[in-house]
Amino acid sequence: MALQSSGTIDLSDVNVELGNSATAYITMGSAAVRDLFGVASGAISLSDGYGASAVTPWYGGRGLFGGGSYMLDTIDYITIATTGNAVDFGNLTISRSHLAGCSNGTRGVFGGGLAFTDTIDYITISTTGNATDFGNLTVARRSLSSCSNGTRGVFAAGLPASYLLENTIDYITIATTGNATDFGNVTVARHGSAGCANATRGIFAAGSVAGDTIEYITIATVGNATDFGNLTTVRQDIPGACSSETRGVFGGGWGPSATSNVIDYITIATTGNAVDFGNLTVARYGLAACSNSTRGVFGGVGTVIDYITISTTGNASDFGDLTVSRSNLASCSGD
Repeated sequence: MALQSSGTIDLSDVNVELGNSATAYITMGSAAVRDLFGVASGAISLSDGYGASAVTPWYGGRGLFGGGSYMLDTIDYITIATTGNAVDFGNLTISRSHLAGCSNGTRGVFGGGLAFTDTIDYITISTTGNATDFGNLTVARRSLSSCSNGTRGVFAAGLPASYLLENTIDYITIATTGNATDFGNVTVARHGSAGCANATRGIFAAGSVAGDTIEYITIATVGNATDFGNLTTVRQDIPGACSSETRGVFGGGWGPSATSNVIDYITIATTGNAVDFGNLTVARYGLAACSNSTRGVFGGVGTVIDYITISTTGNASDFGDLTVSRSNLASCSGD
């Protein structure tokens, strides 16, 4: 359902849309309301909520982290709304690092990875257990990025066995199984980039050679990526990225001469340069991120997990620890 597109909206309507009791305490400036209305800061009114919907199918309460260095098949999970250590979920179909993950809220999908595989496998997020074969990417590669609009999963760029940087974008329909299909190309061939999305746009940022580049696609169509703007700092290798329906957030990475703790953000529906958000608890690269649309969680490089509230700005806080120390892993979320 969605809020009405005209007339009077009251806070009980907002509560119901958010899945709360109609009489629950809520304020207009709360993070949940700002995310629902798409107003990150400043003045907000009930009319900003016309047509707003809390149905964002690729978000969910459970975050998953899969694979990682050195060539692990480990999958573990967290409950994003709480803090605490990750719990064992199961195993990927093959051990690998430098892979990418996305979901439709029900099914989580992991694609590519080292050693230069085209493997795609999937899990059912609400259960625990081992992954199952899904199909294959159009190009076998590692250090790729991914995003989803809840229907399509998209995999972009990467490094194939030839070590010639890849500009390929390919996609799958997450609810089915089968091989990926060509989508188009990124503006700059690279590896080690990060991806996030809302219901319309997919965003890819950073990576070796690309530096501070941000670009976007319209996920429901096929075609080449378009320039979006630039990150606040050059980061050449594997930052983590997550999003709400409004904001995309990028944390960590390498570059240009040191490991970064920088978190910056964009407004996905517009184009333009990123804005400073705050800092991770630990500077690092080779991490992965997921969200429940309110809280963003960054995991990996050692056992570190930290989190932010996406609709605000500020430094990350400690969340807990992964089950296994690792980097260059992948993440997704759902229920």
